[in-house]
Amino acid sequence: MRTHPKKHNTTVLRALDLIEWVGLLVITIATIVAIGQEIQQMLAVQKVLLEDILLLFIFLEILTMVGLYFKSGKLPLRYPIYIAMVAIARYIIIGIKHLDGWTILAFAGGILVLALAVVAIRYGHVRLPYGDD
Repeated sequence: MRTHPKKHNTTVLRALDLIEWVGLLVITIATIVAIGQEIQQMLAVQKVLLEDILLLFIFLEILTMVGLYFKSGKLPLRYPIYIAMVAIARYIIIGIKHLDGWTILAFAGGILVLALAVVAIRYGHVRLPYGDD
């Protein structure tokens, strides 16, 4: 078994931390720009639709997820699931006139599966907590 000197491991971990931090910063800036563009579009048409609000909610969830990652150093798995649920709901709302009943039921089933995944994750955290390692 080959072992690596601790100095190299520390350097690699620092480089990965920097890349991670830069990536999160890019995601944050891109999300803020997207929020600005969405607000600008709403102002241009002088109308706010439910799909616009849901898109802003998705952006807010992304910012919340990044903020939690900066604070705790961990990415809560629930947040991407929440984002996916809202994205599916938004897709249903936007395409409601063009989707048939079975397609809407399939998307709703997808949201239900994601909601059950969140329940399972929460249950696992409460009933099967991680050890202190």
